[in-house]
Amino acid sequence: MLEEKRTGSNRNDGEIVSLDELVPKFHLLRKIDRSIDWKKIYPIVEGKYSKIGRPSVDPVVLVKMVMLQHIYGIRSLRQTVAEIEVNVAYRWFIGYGLTERIPHFSTIS
Repeated sequence: MLEEKRTGSNRNDGEIVSLDELVPKFHLLRKIDRSIDWKKIYPIVEGKYSKIGRPSVDPVVLVKMVMLQHIYGIRSLRQTVAEIEVNVAYRWFIGYGLTERIPHFSTIS
C-alpha cells in the first residue's frame, strides 16, 4: 500500500510545543547544563559590563555558545551561530526559543 505523500504543505502550520519536549532527556547538553553552576560566571564578569550603552548579551549565553563550538568541533563563531539557529538542542542549551534571534557572532569575538 502506498503511504501518504509528504508534500510539505504543513510547513507553515503553527504548533504549540515546549522546547524542552524536543530535546531528548539524556542528551549530552542536558548533562552539561545540570553539571555546571552557571551563576558563578556573573561575579567573574561583573566588572566587564557597562551600566550605560546598548543592552548586553547575557555572559552565560556567550560562554555556552563558545562551549558548543568546542564540544562539537565547529570551526568558527560564524558557523557556530548558524548551527545554533537550526539546532533545537543548541537553542535549548543557551536558553533561546525557536523564534528568538541568536546573538551575532561578532558579539563573541
